[in-house]
Parts: sequence; structure tokens; C-alpha cells
Amino acid sequence: MTNREAVIVDAVRTPVGRRGGILSQWHPADLLGCTLRYLVDRSGVDPSTIDDVIAGCVLQHDQQSSNIARHAVLSAGLPESVPAVTVDRQCGSGQQAVSFAAHGVMAGSYDLVIAGGVESMSQVTMPSAFQPGAPLGPQYGPLELERYDGRLMAQGPSSELMNDRFGISREELDAYSVRSHERAFAATRAGAFVKQMVPITADPQDPNGPCITADEGIREHLDTEKIAGLKTVFAKNGRTTAANASQVSDGAAALLVADRGYAEQKGLKPRARFRAMSVAGADPVIQFTAILEATHKALKMAGLSAADIDLYEVNEAFAGVPLMFQREFDIPDDKLNV
Repeated sequence: MTNREAVIVDAVRTPVGRRGGILSQWHPADLLGCTLRYLVDRSGVDPSTIDDVIAGCVLQHDQQSSNIARHAVLSAGLPESVPAVTVDRQCGSGQQAVSFAAHGVMAGSYDLVIAGGVESMSQVTMPSAFQPGAPLGPQYGPLELERYDGRLMAQGPSSELMNDRFGISREELDAYSVRSHERAFAATRAGAFVKQMVPITADPQDPNGPCITADEGIREHLDTEKIAGLKTVFAKNGRTTAANASQVSDGAAALLVADRGYAEQKGLKPRARFRAMSVAGADPVIQFTAILEATHKALKMAGLSAADIDLYEVNEAFAGVPLMFQREFDIPDDKLNV
């Protein structure tokens, strides 16, 4: 048994850019590298004391291949002695990096570790990973396809299965999307994200240019009538549209995770601690329901009920995901993705 406690000391991120937008010129290794450098400089830690860097990345090919976490460490100018590893749990890759970091600290393998993630969907596009017969090869093997009778699909069509199973209407999806933008805009205007942001320019060759200060894609006002008139994307009579699905984005983030005793010894102030972490698998056809089981497991591990939690942050790949989550755990609107 160990009494070591993993804590988050600091956390930073780049602004989130649209595909082809404000961060599209950045090589993803440099994008993550700038994030690592800023985190280290801001926290004041000795970079030679970093035990590991763990980064999540989904599309690990082309510019994001060959262990992009290690390339980012070198890009950041950190000591060559600092190791790094890249992990892939698809949409949960960054979270998995943080989980590995925390578990490593609690096990005594690390005193100080960086966890985070990067994705440049401008540089490495999603379709390039899934095109049948593409140079990368088929995504699914014959045995897996046989097991699921050829029903495996991308997340877009799966979102419609989720909408059907949980009875989520088009009106609910659109209303949630509008609320999400309104909340994000209000938080941006209030300066809620300022302390998180890595100072970065749109042009990698012009470090003295104007810094990007806000996420790209947040809208102050959405025309509900126009949204209601949009065509569905994945099914003729479906409900998922471009307005109630997330944009394709570029960005990077990094957290400094440490043992509480080590952090206090080094004068680093813990900002949060890890209470419980869990993962779960589910039907790969509908895909999104795994977060429900993972949350049930985490609550049980922590000895808490859903009502005990003050705030929930749930993936918004599609508006149906947080709405499904809200139904499962009976979460009030003012506790969900505020």
C-alpha cells in the first residue's frame, strides 16, 4: 500500500482552432512542444526532473507518427533525458494520458510527470485514416467485421443510433448546441480561459506576431431558425446536423501532475487531486454508451452518487452525448458543461 497522492499542479492549453484556421500552419509536434515549454516555464520546475511526458493522440500517422510526444519534447527544447510516450484511446486519448500519469505517481514510478494531448486535424485529416483501400490499409479486420455483421461505422452514423436509443429529439439537440455556444461565449468574454491559454501566434515563423487569445468557432448568437432548417448529415430522416455536432479542430493541452508531498517540497501548489479513474468498453456499433458505464464505475470507486457531484464536463462530439449522459444520471442543466 502507498500513501502517495497524485495532484494536478498546473494546466495549460492552446486556443482551439478550426481545421484550416488559426493553428493550421503549425506542425503538431511543434504545437504540443510550445505547450510543454510554456507549462514548464510557467510552473518554474526544473525540466530535468520531469520523469516522463505522456501525450494522447488519435490519428498517429503522417505528421503525428513515430511517437509525437517524444518529438514534442525535443521541439520544446527540454533535456534529451526527458522520455515521452504517445497513447491512443481514441476520443479519450488525452484523458488516458492523464490517468496513466496519475497512476504512475500513485504507484511511486513518478514524482513529476506531464500529461496531455495534441491533434492537428488540419495537418492529419480524419478521412485519411478510414478510407477503404487507402495506403494505410483497412480499419477493420475480417474477423471483427464478421463478429458485427459488417455494421461497424464511423461516429457520425453511430450518433443517430444513440439519438434513437435514448429518444433524443432534433429540437433537443439544436437547443443544447445553442446553449453550449452561449455558455462558451459568456465564459470567453468573462476571461474564464485566459489563465489556461498558451501564448501562440497563427504563423509559426513569426513568434513576435499577435497572439491568438480565444478559441475559434464559438459563436455569440446562433439563428435557431437557420439551425432548424439545416439538413441532416448521416441519415435521411436523422437528427444530427453540422450545427449540433462539433467542429473539426486543432489544439494541444498539457497538465503537470505530481505527488503531493513532492509538490509541496518543491513549492508547487496542488490545484486538484484524483479521487477515482475508470474506463469501460461497450457496443462498438453505437459507441458512445461506454462513458455511462465508466462513470458508474468511477462513482462506485469514489463512494459517491451522481447527485454528490457539483459539476460535470462531458464530451460534446455530438450534442446527443451530453444529453444521453444527462438522462442516465438525472443531472440538472446548471451542473452540466457550464
